[in-house]
Amino acid sequence: MTSTGGNGIESYAMDEFDNPPKGPAGVHRGRRSAAARYTPFVVVVVVAALCGFLAWGVLSGEFNKVHWPWSPASSQTSSKTSTTTAKKKAAEKKAAAKKAAEKKQQEEAAKKQQEEEAAKKQQEEEAAKQQQEQAAQVDRSLSVRVINGTGISGYAATKQSVLNQAGYANVAAANPSGTLPDATVVWYQNDADKATAEDVANALGISNVQQTSGLGASIVVILLN
Repeated sequence: MTSTGGNGIESYAMDEFDNPPKGPAGVHRGRRSAAARYTPFVVVVVVAALCGFLAWGVLSGEFNKVHWPWSPASSQTSSKTSTTTAKKKAAEKKAAAKKAAEKKQQEEAAKKQQEEEAAKKQQEEEAAKQQQEQAAQVDRSLSVRVINGTGISGYAATKQSVLNQAGYANVAAANPSGTLPDATVVWYQNDADKATAEDVANALGISNVQQTSGLGASIVVILLN
């Protein structure tokens, strides 16, 4: 209940507002720290940067290239694809190497065959040339004497007939006189008669041809077997 004093001011009953605490008191706060003042701005900048990064990753498709921990199927597929590609490349490389080796082998075989054919042709040409040279040097007009040292009657005459058929017209058959050699032989005296002596030996199937002196004919054939 209120009462009015002599000064005209109403009086009220005492309450907690009539007994304020001791010491300074007020509603003003103290100055905040720098961290408290700048933290909201930093948070805003970081969030904006993250949003921009996420937007760039989604729009550019870069996120699809990233193997996220929660997408094992993609990783496995990519791994399998890489393995398959590697195997395919290895197989292609092996096939190419095999093909190259086969081609090289074929080229070497062809080259070897060509060289063999060229060598064979050269040998044939040289043999033909040699035969031509021998034929040009053979003189079937030379005198040939066939001596029978086998003891077989008429053997020298048989060989004389062979030489006549080969084109030798001046051939005489005779019996041996004096010392005979150890084996059948065709003798010739002059160097110019060597080709003719070899031709006579070939006609009679004799391989032993020797040069000697003191012959009674240009070529002498000694038959001992």
